[in-house]
Amino acid sequence: MKILVTELMWGDGIEELKKRGYSVDYDMELSRKREELLTLLPEYDALIVRNETKVDSEFLETAKKTQAIGRLGVGLDNIDLQGAKERNIPVISARNANATSVAEYVMAAMLDASRSLSEADADVRQGNWNRKFFTGNELGNRTLGLVGMGEIAHRVAKRAKAFGMNVIGFDPFVAPFDHVVQETGIRQVNKLEDLLKESDFISMHVPLTKSTKHLINRKNFSLMKQHAYLINTARGGIIHEQDLVNAVEANQIAGAYLDVIEKEPIEKDSPLALVKSIRLSPHIAGLTIEAQSRTAMLIAEEMDRVLKGGHSLCRVN
Repeated sequence: MKILVTELMWGDGIEELKKRGYSVDYDMELSRKREELLTLLPEYDALIVRNETKVDSEFLETAKKTQAIGRLGVGLDNIDLQGAKERNIPVISARNANATSVAEYVMAAMLDASRSLSEADADVRQGNWNRKFFTGNELGNRTLGLVGMGEIAHRVAKRAKAFGMNVIGFDPFVAPFDHVVQETGIRQVNKLEDLLKESDFISMHVPLTKSTKHLINRKNFSLMKQHAYLINTARGGIIHEQDLVNAVEANQIAGAYLDVIEKEPIEKDSPLALVKSIRLSPHIAGLTIEAQSRTAMLIAEEMDRVLKGGHSLCRVN
């Protein structure tokens, strides 16, 4: 059986598939070569993608032999899940494989916002010794607001609590006696507005859907503390980017850390890149070496299970 990998996949996962008898073709740039991709699709029994490959109706119609699709990650907004289900094509995600890496990214963002060591380093190398200027803040007793209370938020909360932070969360799909509330010590709030008003840091952990599109917008920025930071490791499109730029430039909030943006890669004339207090990274929150290995191996193992007629706990449709 032939498997096509259209985006970055760690080598150990590819080797695992080959050990299990599959022919694997790998082109980490193929997601950006749409016409070539569509030409190749009919040859393959299974496909492995990340977030850039648009698995839409045209894609699914062309992939006539495809028996399974693996997603190297957990976001699914680039995949037509209903269309795949109608064609009886299982979609498998790398359930929780990169959750720890994303949680650590959120902690790194909060630490950087509180004490920017890279800026201090650059200043010292210029011959300065501005101790007062680089006096920062502690995370202890600060309030972290988690929008969405799934597995990644759960791991963020555990780490934030270890730093002595107060952690609150908003998620209409989480009940008061679910483990993320009872076992992690998150204080659940009933309204997003309450979370925004109370939080010093706000971290997004929701999927991109019709209901979460531009969930954070001009109206919501007006509710936040002036010293608050917004962190998005979830999906671009959840935050209205121009409203964010306006809010930071007007000193409504202190800044933001965006690992995801609405259009990736970033456009050269993006206003986000012009605002120093908006820190950008290229969708790398889940891209530690350890997470990439776990993700690749999980997808390889679960893909093999499904292609051999088995059931996967990582199937999402």
